[in-house]
Amino acid sequence: MSFASRLTRCPIPFDPERGAEARARFDDCAPELRDLLEGTAGCSPFLKSAMEIEEAWLRAALALSPEDALAGELDRLEPIALSELPVELRRAKRRIAVLVALADLGGVWRLEEVTGALTRFADLAVDLALKRLVGEEIRRGKIPGATEEDVGTAAGMVALAMGKMGAGELNYSSDIDLICLFDETRYAPSDRMEARAGLIRATRKMAAMLNDRTAEGYVFRTDLRLRPDASVTPVCISMGSAELYYEAEGRTWERAAYIKARPCAGDLAAGARFLETLRPFVWRKHLDFAAIQDAHDMRLRIRAHKGLHGPIAAAGHNIKLGQGGIREIEFFTQTRQLIAGGRDESLRQSTTVGGLRALAAQGWVPEPVSEELIDHYRAHREIEHRLQMVNDTQTQILPSDPDGLARIAAMMGESDGKAWCERLRTRLARVESLTDDFFAPDAAEEAAPELSEAAQALVEGWTGYPALRSERARTLFARLEPDLLGRFQRAANPDEALAQFDGFLKHLPAGVQLFSLFEANPSLIDLIVDICATSPALASYLSRNAGVLDAVLGGSFFSAWPGGEGLRADLTALLERVEDYETALDATRRWAKEWKFRVGVHHLRGLIEAEEAAAQYSDIAGAILAEIWPRVTAEFARRYGPCPGRGAVVLGMGSLGAERLNAQSDLDLIVIYDADGQEYSEGKKPLPARSYYAKLTQALITALSAPMPEGTLYEVDMRLRPSGRQGPVATALQSFASYQMEEAWTWEHLALTRARPVAGSRALAEDVEAIRLQVLEAKGRGAEVLADLAQMRARIFAAKPVDGPWEAKIGPGRLQDIELLAQSFALRDGAPVRKVSAQLRLGRRVGLVTGPQADALAQAYRLLWQVQAAARLLSEKRLDMEAIGEGGRAFILRETGAESLKALEARLSEVTKAAGAVVDQVLEG
Repeated sequence: MSFASRLTRCPIPFDPERGAEARARFDDCAPELRDLLEGTAGCSPFLKSAMEIEEAWLRAALALSPEDALAGELDRLEPIALSELPVELRRAKRRIAVLVALADLGGVWRLEEVTGALTRFADLAVDLALKRLVGEEIRRGKIPGATEEDVGTAAGMVALAMGKMGAGELNYSSDIDLICLFDETRYAPSDRMEARAGLIRATRKMAAMLNDRTAEGYVFRTDLRLRPDASVTPVCISMGSAELYYEAEGRTWERAAYIKARPCAGDLAAGARFLETLRPFVWRKHLDFAAIQDAHDMRLRIRAHKGLHGPIAAAGHNIKLGQGGIREIEFFTQTRQLIAGGRDESLRQSTTVGGLRALAAQGWVPEPVSEELIDHYRAHREIEHRLQMVNDTQTQILPSDPDGLARIAAMMGESDGKAWCERLRTRLARVESLTDDFFAPDAAEEAAPELSEAAQALVEGWTGYPALRSERARTLFARLEPDLLGRFQRAANPDEALAQFDGFLKHLPAGVQLFSLFEANPSLIDLIVDICATSPALASYLSRNAGVLDAVLGGSFFSAWPGGEGLRADLTALLERVEDYETALDATRRWAKEWKFRVGVHHLRGLIEAEEAAAQYSDIAGAILAEIWPRVTAEFARRYGPCPGRGAVVLGMGSLGAERLNAQSDLDLIVIYDADGQEYSEGKKPLPARSYYAKLTQALITALSAPMPEGTLYEVDMRLRPSGRQGPVATALQSFASYQMEEAWTWEHLALTRARPVAGSRALAEDVEAIRLQVLEAKGRGAEVLADLAQMRARIFAAKPVDGPWEAKIGPGRLQDIELLAQSFALRDGAPVRKVSAQLRLGRRVGLVTGPQADALAQAYRLLWQVQAAARLLSEKRLDMEAIGEGGRAFILRETGAESLKALEARLSEVTKAAGAVVDQVLEG
């Protein structure tokens, strides 16, 4: 479509005489174009002059679509030689300034198209200048080793577009912010200083070519001061030096700047690689609420420096930096992106509009607020453009006089300047309101509550803890402390809860990030109080892993459980973004901590019962093993070659096989392999098949249990493998089959009833399952099963008597006793069922126990599991009703439905005696 056919609005000529002159000059144009040219010239002396200088070009351009006119002018610049480039870039700048202004004022282009066109020209100008000037250095022999072929990549140098240029959002008379870097790895160490000197010269000449004013004007004011440590570093530095700086000294404002960073000129591939190395610096893995305070402080410093406080009025207001201005919306958006962008890649949008929409999509900003801010942002940017169009000046300050304001209103097509100013004031106030609550939440101070002497002593000791060493941490905590203490006072036993919080705070290595997170999300304080008032173990866990609180704010913490397949898909997606093996293992640890924490919190708060918690902990372990095993085998294969033969399968035994884990369970595993006649692996370092699989199994154990920055995943127990501690850690398929049929004891056959493939070759898993069923069928029919079980039971009880009234696991009629009997049902019937509940139902169905006996076992097992699961969540030690405190005791009573501890103790005694009697009766035949 032609330019004229797309006009939707028109400025009103503020200076009618100037407007009439332009109309007469272009009297052969369409009437609607003459109106636009008249209004534009009547409002902007700069544009009137530019239209006259470029009359012939403009007449031809207006006959085209604005897109074609822009493309034609950009294409014209491509072949221009270095000697002519300064003049031709200035001519192009003038032409594009007129074209963009007319498209903007006439409503032909939306804001994003206006800023996009300006950015395209800036990209081309920087790229042409940089490559031509680096090419000159190469031809002069000033860049060692570089040839004419290196001109296309500027000999490894890249200009990163920052700020609005990086986001494609340049304003009408914008500076361009660049960071110039070079890839030092392209040069031999002995050549780097000489290459650096040549590239610094090229950078300075490029900035001068774009920045200097000549008779033809200027191209872009060019700012190179965003580079690392700009006061002491040259205008072009190595990527290695920049990376070291950001890693050691990078600040929040620099992180925010890199949200918009983009390679725009020179070696774009090298620039992209550099930005990838900075990703962990910009996008933190934990929710970064400390960025709010940094942004708020920066915002206040800008206002103080520019004198931008006071009541909002249109006259003299800074549309960019003032209250309710463009920067407020940008800070609001970028700060929230920094908070959560490390965990959610969809938030890593470089544009302000894109960032606001992404934040709304993920629930960080209400959609109506996002859309309203987008509307205000676009309106503010259009005003900014008109301020700059008047005289091509880099200003964002509205005129202070009525005539000046009337001129800007006229450029907006508004004839009533006063009404326009009032609408603008309303917009500014609305932006201030929407953004200010986020940066400066309600700071109304709550009076500190009355504390007991013991509590007061604890609180007075907090100042010496590592988390409160820094001034910033103390300032943040001082704002939180009254509310925090008030909430603890409402706990069932305030002193107990506060003592648990003291343990949490004492072991916290740093506080700024967490305290910022609490201040921005007061609901998390309730969760902390709840945990400290109920679960010492979970409070201790939190002090070591405070980052898991990020997951609470992620939007899905309280949604439906995704199941094993959903968890595996989530972990797969996470690990696909990680290339390094060690990083993948650490990322898995962080992932596991968050999901285990979720299960613990849901259990603690009564959202799920003990049975559901057992299944969910098992789902987490299953997803981890299914995803870690292929990565372990791939990493191992890099050194020793692919798995010989058919590979291996990992069997989950014990509680993992039965899908009944608790908060502190380790994993019982067996690895079975089939070399299929292949004696050695085929790799850089071939290994005999037996050694290969033994070492591979050790690699799996290390992957799960080795301490890393994010801790460990699980302790691993391999004692259920053939021959126990004396046997090899990995067992050949045929050896496994023959051992089970010829050598294994009854207890090993009982353990086999719970064996479940959790990772590895599916075909091999089917073969192992066939062997398992053959063994159960062959070994479960003899009378020795019950006799052996009775002997085993007697040895267990002799070795470890019942440890108090709250012992749920070991002893007559307790969990282990019932589980062994249930396993004997599966063994005696040769049935494939693995779960305890299914095995107990099987015993009833096939007549191994009567209906009342089965009910007694099931009732006891359910109650005992409730106590055991709660105990493992509440404490890392033996269950001590005094030690877990009032909150913990209340949790156990709620879980079990008991009215009091005395009633619970009596009930436990009753059900364990009944269950123990059933086991005695079955074993006696």
